[in-house]
Amino acid sequence: MSSSTYKIVQASLEHISVLVPLFDGYRQFYGQASDLAGAERFLADHFKRKSSVVFLALGEDQKGLGFTQLYPSYSSVSMRQLWILNDLFVAADARRSGIGRALLERAREFALETQAKGLTLNTAVTNTRAQSVYESAGWQRETEFYAYNLYL
Repeated sequence: MSSSTYKIVQASLEHISVLVPLFDGYRQFYGQASDLAGAERFLADHFKRKSSVVFLALGEDQKGLGFTQLYPSYSSVSMRQLWILNDLFVAADARRSGIGRALLERAREFALETQAKGLTLNTAVTNTRAQSVYESAGWQRETEFYAYNLYL
């Protein structure tokens, strides 16, 4: 699938019916039960509050092929915005087509447009396929800091 057969758009509430199945598939990939209604509520809330930015890959038929969702964060040390690339998903039938890389590139461009310090992401240790895509796109694995979580 060449880039001429899909386009990357910044998603809005009008894209929710296309985005929900992709978002639900992403959650299922990480072991969650399907919840289309919950996915729609979650995404609609973020669109309404403008609390995240979603880029959506659309096929020529306007079918959703993949998406990435960015959340804002900030670097106190550099006093600049930082984007968290929280979600990246490509539909199974669209994988190995360059869509994942195109979504990563659009996120990079957006970070430049917003004069952010950069982007950060986490992925499962076992998700080696995604790791190879990130690394081939110029992302560097963290070696300087440890990540800690406090789950409630």
